[in-house]
Amino acid sequence: MGRCHYGPAAMSILYKILSAAEWRDATAGGVFQGSAVDIADGFIHLSAAHQLRETAARHFAGREGLVLVGFAAETLENLTWEPSRAGDLFPHVYGPIPVRLAAMVHPLPLAAGGHAFPPEIP
Repeated sequence: MGRCHYGPAAMSILYKILSAAEWRDATAGGVFQGSAVDIADGFIHLSAAHQLRETAARHFAGREGLVLVGFAAETLENLTWEPSRAGDLFPHVYGPIPVRLAAMVHPLPLAAGGHAFPPEIP
């Protein structure tokens, strides 16, 4: 097993925002290899619940056809927390994620002022 450093949201759900097409492709192959930006950066970008709205606003503003996929942090191999925006620690996975690890998958439609997150997301 590779590195597995648990940060502030260990034992919680970590989230990935991606296109529905990307998730369909991952599901068909059984593994999520990452979006284009993940592949370019060498790791899969995830967000803790408190980081989701800003991630959506910064990187997915105005985009339709998105899904929100949640993974239990303790099931992810090669998970590490690294500083990003304003020094906040973000979860990154170095390697593919088996789609069977998805704890939830929700559509992420556009709504007035941004995306409409599921009610369980604060």
